[in-house]
Amino acid sequence: MSSSYQNTLEFARDLDKTDTLYSFRERFLFPQHEDNDVRYFCGNSLGLQPRSVSYLMQKELDDWGKYGVEGHFRARNPWFSYHHLFSERLAKLVGAHKDEVVATNTLTVNLQLLMTSFYRPNRDRYKIIMEAGAFPSDQYAVETQVRMHGFEPDDAIIEISPRNNAYIIEEDDIIAAIEQAGESLALVMIGGVNYYTGQYFDLERITEAAHKAGAYAGYDLAHAVGNIPLHLHDWTVDFACWCSYKYLNSGPGAVGGIYVHEHHGNDPKFFRLAGWWGNEEKTRFKMEKGFVPQKGAASWQMSNAPVFNMVAHNASLDLFDKAGMQALREKSEQLTGYMEYLLKLINHLPFEIITPAEPSRRGCQLSLLFKERGKEVFEKLSQSGIIADWREPDVIRIAPVPLYNTFEDAYRFYEVLANME
Repeated sequence: MSSSYQNTLEFARDLDKTDTLYSFRERFLFPQHEDNDVRYFCGNSLGLQPRSVSYLMQKELDDWGKYGVEGHFRARNPWFSYHHLFSERLAKLVGAHKDEVVATNTLTVNLQLLMTSFYRPNRDRYKIIMEAGAFPSDQYAVETQVRMHGFEPDDAIIEISPRNNAYIIEEDDIIAAIEQAGESLALVMIGGVNYYTGQYFDLERITEAAHKAGAYAGYDLAHAVGNIPLHLHDWTVDFACWCSYKYLNSGPGAVGGIYVHEHHGNDPKFFRLAGWWGNEEKTRFKMEKGFVPQKGAASWQMSNAPVFNMVAHNASLDLFDKAGMQALREKSEQLTGYMEYLLKLINHLPFEIITPAEPSRRGCQLSLLFKERGKEVFEKLSQSGIIADWREPDVIRIAPVPLYNTFEDAYRFYEVLANME
């Protein structure tokens, strides 16, 4: 595809003219720089605000004012069942049945809850495989779960690293580690898309290998949901969790999400920590002893749905439903590919792209590793009205998000770098 790209503004604008998703850009609010919209490439850290959020929030505020506590059942979107608003749309996004998903809690809370259910080690089967350099919250969660069960992280956790002088992790090495761990392996827990490099892992293949070894397979999809088409049910993934403030544009600290395969979620004897909102809805207000889990992933809920926290999530999922994940992925590959083509034309700045070159192995992210001057370049980008993401010690991450980024955005990014001394 790169052979057909051109490094001209006219070419970028022509691509925008034929982009069927271009109009979705108008549905978001952009920060301003010198009275113009910034070029926003930070959706892998915090997505932009959908314009409809303020309207939807006002509806909930009005219903709270009008009904008080009775809003739980009389609000236009009754708060008692508010989490049900998300089930079908989330199921589409992650390739699941609607009972296998729920919007609840936040990412690391969900990861700890799920690992409490799926990491039930014994003296012989207690090891966990994860990628080296995982996002810190994943590392902390795994370490504490291991210690809670009386094991030492240095013994129980197997970290898979890139090969010498490489930045990405080969799936063959993950599979080999699973096979080597064999009957000592309890769980594989990997980030679906690595936050630092943007590498997308072959979750279907990893899940199959984990199950063959007799272990569970679970994933942190913070950087994958809304970015990559997923088929969690068909891949027989055991569990997954995610946040919604990155590609799902649901605001800082927004509600997270859980997926649990129906084989586990529909088994009332499968262990989960009990919370009032996870109890069977028909008997919830009987206020009786004895937790009766409702069907599916919803039984991992702990407390009332945080309605105001969920409003932006509702707005954003409407946009995903209208755009369609397949169309978003097609644009993502083209947009990221165009940025990669342009960046490779720059040879006066000391950086290399450490994100996999194959579209199937990456999300809508490019990570630029600078041998020097990285922070200086990042600051100059900011001064030019371009918002990217700096990650210590030497990487600028850029996320060309198909819902609101354009091909002209990509060209303008290149233009600033190309003219940088």
